Amino acid sequence: MAESEITSNMSESEKHVSGYVVVGGGIAGVTCAEQLSSSCPEEKITLITASPLIKAVTNFTQVSKVLEQFDVEERPATSLQSRCKNVHVLHSSFVTDLNVTDQYLSLADGTKVPYSKLCLCTGGTPKKIAENNPFVLGIRDTESVVEFQKRMVGAQRVVIVGNGGIATELVYEIEGCEVIWAIKDDAISSTFVDAGAAEFLLPQLNAEKDKSKGALKRHKYTVTKSVKGDAKAQGGALGPDWSVGLRMEGKVQGSHHVHVEYTCEVECVLTTEEMSSSGRTPDVFPSTNTGRTGDSPNWPVYVALTNGKLYGCDFVISATGVIPNTKIPLFAADFEIAKDGGLKVNNHMRTNIPNVYAAGDVCSASWEPSPHWIQMRLWSQARQMGAYAGKCMVADTTRETIPQDFCFELFAHVTKFFGYKVVLLGKYNAQGLGSNFEYLLRMTKGKEYIKVVMKDGRMQGAVLIGETDLEETFENLILNAMDLSIYGEDLLDPGIDIEDYFD
Repeated sequence: MAESEITSNMSESEKHVSGYVVVGGGIAGVTCAEQLSSSCPEEKITLITASPLIKAVTNFTQVSKVLEQFDVEERPATSLQSRCKNVHVLHSSFVTDLNVTDQYLSLADGTKVPYSKLCLCTGGTPKKIAENNPFVLGIRDTESVVEFQKRMVGAQRVVIVGNGGIATELVYEIEGCEVIWAIKDDAISSTFVDAGAAEFLLPQLNAEKDKSKGALKRHKYTVTKSVKGDAKAQGGALGPDWSVGLRMEGKVQGSHHVHVEYTCEVECVLTTEEMSSSGRTPDVFPSTNTGRTGDSPNWPVYVALTNGKLYGCDFVISATGVIPNTKIPLFAADFEIAKDGGLKVNNHMRTNIPNVYAAGDVCSASWEPSPHWIQMRLWSQARQMGAYAGKCMVADTTRETIPQDFCFELFAHVTKFFGYKVVLLGKYNAQGLGSNFEYLLRMTKGKEYIKVVMKDGRMQGAVLIGETDLEETFENLILNAMDLSIYGEDLLDPGIDIEDYFD
């Protein structure tokens, strides 16, 4: 089908389509559309999204060469069109087909959208346990957060499964409710930090929180309805500090009541009836400071763990990470898929399909990475990949040669756990370094935790927890590959001003 035949059958609203098309209203997709708009102000760009709200990056700050901080706000799609006059947003519950021969997309409402360059930013989907169980909630986007808040009202106990960023934030933020935290590792938050850092953070699990959080400076969540009521439509992933300002309180008197079950997974989820017929006796919450005696005989749902423990609760939160969202009709084309399920992209974000690119959680970096860069499906990398994909699409159109973006030289991420600022740099957990490396540590209880990864006298990565102000210095030391062997353990001597010494 020729492009003229496609466009001739379009309604007036469909004629806004253009050569550059982006699928996905999350951080990667919106950033890609913004980059295209900035690079090609005379071109029309089409953004296809399942939600009437899109994710907008605001208050962007380049902290250092690679490390970035920004806020994410959820805004109406019209706000993007107001800021980027050449961007048109199409709402559709999903894309039903991708014709790679004639280069057009078919949408659920029958619209056909031709493209010259296409970027797929469909994100990831939660790896939810007990997929169809109404008592198991996966937290990924705005709608799932709203549902979570509803369920928290009146809740006495929840079970949180997972050891990543969302699970860690939930465990810290939930109040007035008993929390069973089931993790498959032998230390908390192991997706991001090592066992030593976990020990540093652990005292905060049941500590009283500082109530003076100040005004909410990031996005506010509102209920969003899927297009045409389609329950399968998925909003964009949560951004940084998504939990700030959200009410997460149950009905149990007091603040934190958290118990961690280590090195276990969920064996099965049982209904009240299944629990009764099993003949098993549920375990009592292993804490005496909740003001409650005994255990409720009739929890709505029960969770059996592989370590033999069995707990009743009001509902289960599944926060076990995401998988690339490629199990939809859009990907019926012959895409090359990586082992982790993502679309393989080269160092210019191209897939194996001509003129089709991908960015964010849906893609898998398939180039030879820099010695200090790793891919993690985080909002910071989604923004970087989206912006870079937009640059590559334009460069390929104009037949220009551009170098790979500098952000892929060093992994850098900043977040917040248990009230502490957390900065991760390079191979922060010695990923891929084998056994020939060493750690240097400095810890001040309740204040800071600093770990650097050294190999052959050179810094390979770092974990900085607390207000250390060392991120830019350590970033430079990693990138410059300076030989630091002469300093030995003195590198982290608190009596030495490292920042000034290596400035």
